[in-house]
Amino acid sequence: MAEEVDVIVLGMGVGGEEVGGRLADAGLSVVGIENRLVGGECPYWGCVPSKMMIRGSGLLAEGRRINGMAGSAEVFPDWAPVAKRIREEATDFWDDKVAVDRFVKRGGRFVRGTGKLAGPKTVEVDGQTYTARKGVVLGTGTKAAVPPIPGLAETEFWTNKEAIEVEELPSSLTVLGGGSIGLELAQMFQRFGVRVTVVEAMDRLMSYEEPESSDLITEVLQRDGVTVHTGCRADRVDGMTVHLADGREFTSEKLLVATGRTADLHKLGLDTVGLDPAAKAITVDGHMRAADGLWAVGDCTGHGAFTHMAMYQAAIAIRDILGQEGPPADYRAHPRVTFTDPEIGSVGLTEEAARHQGIHVQTAYTKLPEATRGWIHKVGNDGFIKLVADRDRDVLVGATSAGPTGGEVLSALAVAVHAQVPVHVLQHMIYAYPTFHRAIEAAVQQLEV
Repeated sequence: MAEEVDVIVLGMGVGGEEVGGRLADAGLSVVGIENRLVGGECPYWGCVPSKMMIRGSGLLAEGRRINGMAGSAEVFPDWAPVAKRIREEATDFWDDKVAVDRFVKRGGRFVRGTGKLAGPKTVEVDGQTYTARKGVVLGTGTKAAVPPIPGLAETEFWTNKEAIEVEELPSSLTVLGGGSIGLELAQMFQRFGVRVTVVEAMDRLMSYEEPESSDLITEVLQRDGVTVHTGCRADRVDGMTVHLADGREFTSEKLLVATGRTADLHKLGLDTVGLDPAAKAITVDGHMRAADGLWAVGDCTGHGAFTHMAMYQAAIAIRDILGQEGPPADYRAHPRVTFTDPEIGSVGLTEEAARHQGIHVQTAYTKLPEATRGWIHKVGNDGFIKLVADRDRDVLVGATSAGPTGGEVLSALAVAVHAQVPVHVLQHMIYAYPTFHRAIEAAVQQLEV
């Protein structure tokens, strides 16, 4: 016999956990279903542990910058304290008891298992059926995408999960993929003494960002000692040897596959509610509704595999389920940060995307070392500000902030894009001196109004 509750949350990643907890706080009866770890990828194999690793490699880089700036120093990397911190502080040795207990204490009921839709407002999990008076929320996330390269499936390669869990570093590593995850890990491992090679099939790294971002990160990685190959398609994999289509080959101790993320939707029973199980993502409207009595949040909606996107969508779904007023989803000012050194933050449209939309584009660009704070910072001051403006509407539609604190400086640009602050207003603001964000003023003064 089916058990009836108010809401069923299928997938308790970042978005699902937020929805389930907040609805339970509101007094609804909520069942949360998860077959892996509550909290999802971010706290266990993504954002949190990876940034701990990057923090460690950043300290090593700063130590190496002392020479010629403030004395002399010799740096000896040690992976042990980083691995220990990830296990003990970030992941509780990959145990989600704290997260489960937190959800239960808020009034939710937790079920460990693999669930699927069995009709409108109905979910089956390990032989038990649940029905929902209000509906079901899907937050099933994504997993690492593994390209169909001959020989790869027979290889014991790493994804981000194995890379995060590593206790002893390899001597060498080949990274397939030149996106954010691959580049963050590539630079980090290189700074800890691993010989790293990056292979990217596209003609530049971070091909989804501005060309200036690609040029900068390529230069920085090569300066760190990373070997970078772009425009190279892997033809086959033999053990730990990657063979490229042009005949070159690279052999390393470990192979990291970082070629993107994919939603695994075919096992969710989407066909039972009239949705396509073969789709790449679940289509939702501005209130996160995928069908009658069905909402979806996070990676599975196809709006980017970002924790902040999942949290943003979760807040919208919560309001809709509770019948509260609030604006629908607005993705014009979608911010994203790649936590390399320098950090590369961007928001809204790239120049190419804006032109593709038929926008009357004007751009501005300033190098961070030419700004006073960048000049003061000296070594490690790589970066720039790039603005993409709509001349007809006198607003920014996109921007990139690269630099030592590029992700933080991005916040000002994200506000400008989201709130559609007129360019002429930005030109007449007071920018604190001497800050990294003052480089925005130098860029914005280049724009015609």
